[in-house]
Amino acid sequence: MRLAKSFTIEPDINSYVDETKGDRSASDRVNELLRRAMLQEQYDRLEAEAAEFFAQAKTDRTETKAFQKASIQTFSRD
Repeated sequence: MRLAKSFTIEPDINSYVDETKGDRSASDRVNELLRRAMLQEQYDRLEAEAAEFFAQAKTDRTETKAFQKASIQTFSRD
C-alpha cells in the first residue's frame, strides 16, 4: 500500500532522479533510493555495534590472558 506524501527536494536531487529513473516513474525511483538509504543506515548501525562489541572483546582478551598466565604459574608451583 502506498501513501501519498508531499516532500520538498533540492533541485540537484530532482535532476538526479530524472536522469536515473529510466522508464519508471520518479516516485518509484525515489522509493528505490530511499530503500537503499535505509539499508545503508542499518548496515552502518550494525557496523558500529560490531566495532563496539569487538573493542570490548579485545579488552576481555587481555584480562583472559592475565588470568591464564596466573593459572599456569599456579600449576607450575604444584
